[in-house]
Amino acid sequence: MFYLMSKFFGFFLIPLHFLVALGVVGVAMLASRQDRAAKVLMASSILLLAAIGFLPVGVALTLPLEQRFPPWTEGPSAPNGIIVLGGALDPDISKARHSFALSGGAERVTAGILLAHRFPNALLVFSGGDVDPRKPREADISARFAEQMGVPRARLIIEDRSRSTAENAAFTKDRLEPKAGQRWVLVTSAMHMPRAVGAFRHVGFPVEAYPVDYTTTGPADAGHLSNSIEGGVIRTDAAVHEWIGLIAYRLLGRTNALFPGP
Repeated sequence: MFYLMSKFFGFFLIPLHFLVALGVVGVAMLASRQDRAAKVLMASSILLLAAIGFLPVGVALTLPLEQRFPPWTEGPSAPNGIIVLGGALDPDISKARHSFALSGGAERVTAGILLAHRFPNALLVFSGGDVDPRKPREADISARFAEQMGVPRARLIIEDRSRSTAENAAFTKDRLEPKAGQRWVLVTSAMHMPRAVGAFRHVGFPVEAYPVDYTTTGPADAGHLSNSIEGGVIRTDAAVHEWIGLIAYRLLGRTNALFPGP
């Protein structure tokens, strides 16, 4: 129930959804002859949409997230395993088209496979399920993709029950039963890494961050306007979603810190 409620309320907290809803309310108010208030709402919707589309709002929100964890360093010993969180493939399209439909987070799975080839004794773990038990599981499809990319089936572990980052952490820990002294590398998008590491730490599963799928080049991006409204809005929506997730996880006790770091 919490999962469904979080998705419902989270939908309207995303800037694009909120601004569209604001505009729709304004249009509806025209029919009730509340012209002045309707015009204010519609104008606000358009102006705010243009602002977050062109101004570097999304970059300003994204940079702290993507800069939080440095690139992974190998260290003196090889990792015991590589954990890849979902978000790299579209399970529905993959199943319907009998293919591997990589999504915007494709670097998660490709980086995981590259690490698996780099460390041939490490396990490769895919974590990701779906709220609908009838739908295909991303973890299953990702594992098949990795196998076709040359990773032996015996090295692949699938955790296909999780529907959220908190469940990724809890269910993966149950599946792996990590031991003290082992090294587990966590692969996910740089923007998502603080919340992911926080969730794994909360369940007592220490992991090493391997951030991928960057959307900024670094602090210099903060001084540049967006090339398109669409790009700016998409980046802002993604960053706001992640900040809301961090706040919600802290309030709900799913992380031990508001902004987990190294």
